[in-house]
Amino acid sequence: MTIVLIGIFFGLVLCGVALRAEARFRSEDRLPMQWWLDGEVTWSAPRWMALAFIPALSILMLVGVGVLLSNTRPRLGQEGMVIPSFIALGTTLLAAQFFHLWMVAKTVRWNGS
Repeated sequence: MTIVLIGIFFGLVLCGVALRAEARFRSEDRLPMQWWLDGEVTWSAPRWMALAFIPALSILMLVGVGVLLSNTRPRLGQEGMVIPSFIALGTTLLAAQFFHLWMVAKTVRWNGS
């Protein structure tokens, strides 16, 4: 039950961050999705797709790992690592979303839009 609640919490936070970014980037039709190392945008997506991609992928990952955790038993001695590992996964996915939005904001500001 704890895994489900943690997964729901991270899912809601990821969706909330995306909705807040929707308001911030409302003036943009397309948002960058990938960059070269020199900062050049290699491809972009429609705003709704760019903002929904990371939450959708993250929720799928959280559900998959949650199902795996509920149907398998941890190895002996690792029982106490299940919940911290799941929280670390959610935190990492949230950090990836913040990094992507930071890169988008930097690119939009750089292009003067």
